[in-house]
Parts: sequence; structure tokens; C-alpha cells
Amino acid sequence: MALTRKHVVVAGLVQGVGYRWFAMEAARSCRVTGWVRNNPDGTVEAEAQGTPAAIAGFVSALRRGPRSSRIESVQESDVGVKSGETDFDVH
Repeated sequence: MALTRKHVVVAGLVQGVGYRWFAMEAARSCRVTGWVRNNPDGTVEAEAQGTPAAIAGFVSALRRGPRSSRIESVQESDVGVKSGETDFDVH
């Protein structure tokens, strides 16, 4: 099965509202690996790897965010697949 990997940057009210926890739960639900972290500029950045359908579901969840968030923009780009990755980490 072919894997794909996306880099995503989410801007808006996304820090201090449980967004990284939400992303981790979405990753587990969609069965993707990767990571999520807060950036100093107030954005949240993530990379996720999985099947194209799993990645689409994950990015869709990031576009919704948790109830207390307010998403202003989501930028996504394809990046290279990382072999051997087995989990989704919160940084």
C-alpha cells in the first residue's frame, strides 16, 4: 500500500485550546504517523504519513479543529515519506 506524507501549518486561534491533543487524537483515529507542535509565531505545525485516504481524513480534521479553536488558514504541502516511523508524537 502506497504511503504519502503531508506537512501542514494551521493559523488562527490554535494554541492554548487543546489543538495538539485534538491533532493527536485525529491521527490515532485516522491511523497516521508523524508529529505536531506549536510554533513561536502562534501557528501549529504537523507532519502526517499514511495512506492517501487516511491523510485526507487527518487534514480534514485539522481544518475543523477542536470547538474552542478558530481556524483562519491551513497550508499543506507534500513532503517525502519517512521509513520506519511508527507513532504520532506531540512536541
